[in-house]
Amino acid sequence: MLQASPVPAPPPALIAPAVRREFRGVWVATVANIDWPSKPGLSTDAQKAELIALLDRARALNLNAIVFQVRPMCDAMYASPFEPWSEFLTGQDGKAPSPYYDPLQFATEEAHKRGLKLHAWFNPYRARSATATSPASDKHVSKANPAIVRTYGKQLWLDPAMPETREYSLKVMVDVATRYDVDGIHIDDYFYPYVEKDAADNKIPFPDGVTYAAYQKKGGKLSVEDFRRDAVDIFVKELYERVHAAKPWMEIGISPFGIAKPGSPAQIKGFDQKAEIYADAVKWLNNGWCDYLAPQLYWPIEQTPQSFPVLLQSWLAENKQNRAIYPGLFTSKYAGDEVAFQVKTTRGYAGAAGTVHFSMKSLLPDGADSIAQTLLRGVYAEPTLTPELSWLAPAGSLPPVAPLVTFIPEQSPLAPAVVRWTQPGGGTQQLWQYVVQAHMKTGGTGGTWRTILVPAFYAPVVSLPPYTDAVSVFAVDRLGRAGKAAMQTDPTISGASSAK
Repeated sequence: MLQASPVPAPPPALIAPAVRREFRGVWVATVANIDWPSKPGLSTDAQKAELIALLDRARALNLNAIVFQVRPMCDAMYASPFEPWSEFLTGQDGKAPSPYYDPLQFATEEAHKRGLKLHAWFNPYRARSATATSPASDKHVSKANPAIVRTYGKQLWLDPAMPETREYSLKVMVDVATRYDVDGIHIDDYFYPYVEKDAADNKIPFPDGVTYAAYQKKGGKLSVEDFRRDAVDIFVKELYERVHAAKPWMEIGISPFGIAKPGSPAQIKGFDQKAEIYADAVKWLNNGWCDYLAPQLYWPIEQTPQSFPVLLQSWLAENKQNRAIYPGLFTSKYAGDEVAFQVKTTRGYAGAAGTVHFSMKSLLPDGADSIAQTLLRGVYAEPTLTPELSWLAPAGSLPPVAPLVTFIPEQSPLAPAVVRWTQPGGGTQQLWQYVVQAHMKTGGTGGTWRTILVPAFYAPVVSLPPYTDAVSVFAVDRLGRAGKAAMQTDPTISGASSAK
């Protein structure tokens, strides 16, 4: 009797690997033309070309977020109804670009085309930097509302404890959150100014005696130090509440000085931001008054009094509300190996979900030993999704549903594999991007996966790498929530079954 030949078992279904979640941000500083534009007074076309080059560079390095400075010193890198055009843009305070354009609108649109989030970066209190060269225009707060401005050292500052100051800066920042399609509002480490000293090396007190006396006259009992801290606390809390009232999904980020509390842990020594600039960043984090914190951990791994990993642990230990922590790196100061090691170190701590580089110019050199190439060869070799901000999801809202996918296998070298998809209704938040994962057959039973990120407003079609035999596609909304994936395979090549 003839025996039936054994039927080979079908190969297991392919399963696309999880895509890394990591905030890969970079500060693009405009004050004193640190990063952009390269100098004031460039033509509109030249400014646009430089900005596009920076965004293209960020995309090529697999970054996913730009933190773009839009208010260096109570001026604006955008069309503000409240503050003058920045001299760092046009060379003259109050002078608009000519031919006219809006840099923030342009930067946001171009960043989104490249799958980059854009966070608008503000300084809430600095009114005039020592780097300013042109006269302040009549629209500048020092002329339009001098009652809330104080001279301190060589700079002008808004008086943070005045309610008028708080309302003024909040009005400016909420205006941007409301009118522009930015993904976040970001403030840096300048609250009360860092202490200035006179010629005899004595500390110069901040000139808010009149403000404090008026507070006491009304029955206020706080010490001047607590009075200042309370004013900054109120500002931070109201910024969080007002921006989210306008756009609940928008991220609020703060980048404080990197030491949470000197002496905690015992080895940590250095500047006390709570005592010196009245910034109680630990309180803000514990109260959930930000969606992410980017403490400026601007020291190397092995520097014991300001140890990078010890400081990172100290911030994570304070994260009672489970907000995102993205340490800021002084990328401009250190070699590529140190920067890459700091990225790897950050990945080793639960709750640390990415990094932010200072600043963009450090990532422009492209030699074999450059920081950029060191990152690209290693820790940034693959693109990544930004972290999910689950606490911002409105009650009852849903992530995107699975797309409907059509996979057309490779026909010839001249007719590569293609994937197309449509997105059915479902999910209640705005879509941000699609994740296309292509499996490439490499011989034997193995294969490799490649990830391609596609902005949601792009045409829903992607040409795939050679030898692609399976593809998985899923949508991600603006809160970072991933929908269910849809997979299609080519059984004539892989024999693998489809999986969803």
